[in-house]
Amino acid sequence: MIVAPSVLSLDYSRMNEQMQEVNASGAQWLHFDVMDGHFVPNLTFGPDILKGFCKLSSLFMDVHLMVDDPRKVCDFFLPAGADMITFHIEAVEPEKIRELAEYLHSKGVQAGLAIKPNTPLELLKPYLHDFDMFLIMCVEPGFGGQAFNEGAPERISTLRSWLNEEGLDTHIEVDGGINAETAVKVKEAGADVLVAGSYIFKDDIRKAVKSLG
Repeated sequence: MIVAPSVLSLDYSRMNEQMQEVNASGAQWLHFDVMDGHFVPNLTFGPDILKGFCKLSSLFMDVHLMVDDPRKVCDFFLPAGADMITFHIEAVEPEKIRELAEYLHSKGVQAGLAIKPNTPLELLKPYLHDFDMFLIMCVEPGFGGQAFNEGAPERISTLRSWLNEEGLDTHIEVDGGINAETAVKVKEAGADVLVAGSYIFKDDIRKAVKSLG
């Protein structure tokens, strides 16, 4: 299992201290949520903040774009240190989705495709061979600390079965409401990358990461 702490929930008054704990926790990725105030009703980070995290950690930088224009925004984060850029299927015209994945690969980074809880899962099917990871949102994107959507494991299981049928071992990432209990459900369904924010940063970071791995 890959554990990806979401810095959206980090205590920025203790940034250096908490990042030292994350680096020593066994987490493999760092999840970086980019929100534009339009695609989702919240604003978060720009590329300079990502550059700062790259100075504090050598973890894999997993950048999740929750923005209206991911093609434009990804160009800000590519030189800032992103290792993977994930964008939302709802934000891009269908004929442009594969093109953007190819563009990201041409720039030497991995490409991910995210989907909201109420978007039909079948929309992912044409793109199974084009992405390194699919992100199943277990909450409506935009804010941390939301309750886990109990329909998510079934969506994960269905997507994993489609990937298996195609002989693909593509990552399935989950984000939203992940804790020790919900992690069991999504892992059993076929997820292999767990994003967690408030659960990891609210108390003992190392203990929380270990409980998810």
